[in-house]
Amino acid sequence: MKYLSEYRNLEATKKLLDELHKITTKPWNVMEICGGQTHGLVKNGILELLPENVRMIHGPGCPVCVTPLNLIDKAVELLEQGVIVCSFGDMIRVPGSKKSLLEAKAEGGDLRVLYSPIEAVKIAKENPDKEVVFFAVGFETTAPANALSVLHAEKEGIENYSILVSHVLVPPAMEAILDDELCTIDAFLGAGHVCAIMGIQEYVPLVEKYKIPIVITGFEPLDLVQGIYMAVKQLEEGKQELENQYARAVKEEGNASAIKVIQTVFEVGAREWRGIGEIPNSGYVIKEAYKKYDAETKFGIGNIKVPENSKCIAGEILRGIKKPIDCSEFGKTCKPSNPLGAPMVSSEGACAAYYHFSNNTI
Repeated sequence: MKYLSEYRNLEATKKLLDELHKITTKPWNVMEICGGQTHGLVKNGILELLPENVRMIHGPGCPVCVTPLNLIDKAVELLEQGVIVCSFGDMIRVPGSKKSLLEAKAEGGDLRVLYSPIEAVKIAKENPDKEVVFFAVGFETTAPANALSVLHAEKEGIENYSILVSHVLVPPAMEAILDDELCTIDAFLGAGHVCAIMGIQEYVPLVEKYKIPIVITGFEPLDLVQGIYMAVKQLEEGKQELENQYARAVKEEGNASAIKVIQTVFEVGAREWRGIGEIPNSGYVIKEAYKKYDAETKFGIGNIKVPENSKCIAGEILRGIKKPIDCSEFGKTCKPSNPLGAPMVSSEGACAAYYHFSNNTI
């Protein structure tokens, strides 16, 4: 598939769904890792068209959703200190322990919503008397641009720029989910955009260790149905292999230039996940050589720790143990206009997908 008309082709999707129904003889649980895939499944009504025996479990692949509560509080603290905080738009309404970034802006904080961290470097250059921090959130997908902003600031000699890092990695999260005693997952749909950066080789050890199929999958309707079909076909045949459905965008070796930039600025370290807790070696931290661009170190905010909202079951949803409609607060006290947690407000959050696109009975 090369063109939009192909991977949104209704007849081809229906044909593949028919084949999926024919080959499915046993109950299977398949987790789609990426929040973009969750939205694709719910928005296009695919969950309701799958065989009764195929149950999709929504994974933790929404970067906004897994950003821990204390990182939001740290960004709010920076705003209250008079720092110019720059962020992607998805983050600004995510609730912290007391307020969101948007609420902090309403109280006078200088919050800028940007499309690229390079814009934040430009703002720092234009405001030499002000400190500028970019809220560097995301999986491996956004890490190259955030790392590049640090290298650009260094090249330009800009010392009033830093990043508040919340970068998490997909494979360690998958391993943590598989190690959970409540895990019932039989196969994974891998996150296509992440693999476009990192390649697919780091998933081989997971397939071998856990004897589980992983199919790297795209985001359009035919992508998703084909990914599910490939996963179920493996399960029905007793196979456990790594397959690449998203071959038009994902190469085995990934993007070498992007990986090089990431490895120049970041190294792998422990990261806390919202609602899940700390997972060893599950994220990026700034290397010692670039510590002067680490906002946590620069502003002494690394010690901010806060408990999660006890009413929000985001952790169980992100681990695939529960679905949004299993939450007693869903659609009641927790809505996009007043979210208890990030999955309800993020454009890739499972709760938001169910609220906007589902009949809430799936």
